Amino acid sequence: MSIQTFKLLILGSSAATPTSTRNPTAQLLNIAERFFLIDCGEATQIQLRKYKARVQSINHIFISHLHGDHFFGLAGLLASMHLLGRKNPITIYAPAELKEIIDLIHKHSDTYLSFPIHYVDTQNKLKQLIWEDDKVEVYSFPLQHRINTTGFLFKEKPLARNIDKYKLEKLNVSFSEIHKLKLGYDATDNNGNILSNEELTIAPPPPRSFAYCSDTRFFESLANDIKDVDLLYHESTFLEDKIDRAAKTFHSTAKQAAEMANLSNAKKLLLGHFSARYTELNEFLIEAKPIFNNVELAIEGTEFDV
Repeated sequence: MSIQTFKLLILGSSAATPTSTRNPTAQLLNIAERFFLIDCGEATQIQLRKYKARVQSINHIFISHLHGDHFFGLAGLLASMHLLGRKNPITIYAPAELKEIIDLIHKHSDTYLSFPIHYVDTQNKLKQLIWEDDKVEVYSFPLQHRINTTGFLFKEKPLARNIDKYKLEKLNVSFSEIHKLKLGYDATDNNGNILSNEELTIAPPPPRSFAYCSDTRFFESLANDIKDVDLLYHESTFLEDKIDRAAKTFHSTAKQAAEMANLSNAKKLLLGHFSARYTELNEFLIEAKPIFNNVELAIEGTEFDV
């Protein structure tokens, strides 16, 4: 049984200040060949080239908030898309003020893009559906940072049931009735007999999901918006010895990220957005694992199967 692609590529994992080995935040998510860029820190386009990503296949960009380490790479990426001949529109999901910023850059640099940009205001009040097609749905949900910030939840839609061909070939069934079986309904053969869906089909794998929790302080109710997620990315700017600093700046520690993974019943946790003060990142795993064991670091260039 074939399963559609669901992969996450880490492009940047540093907090506000980049280091010689870590770029500002950016991730590329591929679900069924739909490419979603999540945040776009400085030099994201260089990282996309470095890891041979299909840049012009990105049709949706999600910006969590308007601190520079999460969007300073956007204007340059859009300009390069233009110079490479892009014609297809692109949609940017972000705080409403981002349009004013990008428009101002284009105005004073006399820049005219060869493709349209559509903006979707992510609000920051309630969890909301912001995009969907026949395979994927995307939600934004509020986080608690120093400025308006949202996280994003990406969910597969349930796949059609698979027909048991060996059982079906012995029956006299029309194509329209086979389609009903794929949708999960019982069907009727050409002789009027009721055919049980459960007996003639194989259930597909359960839909997968990925939650992206950008800059945020720890707050328990967040778990309600990301319940039972397969892969949870949660910022962990600091270790627990800097918990006072985390509280003051509305960030989280590795321990708090692990606590959120437990509260939300996540299957796997990724830690990222590491402060530049840290060079030895294994300390983050040491802090998180006693609380939530299935945890990894969001190291640049690493690709995770969801």
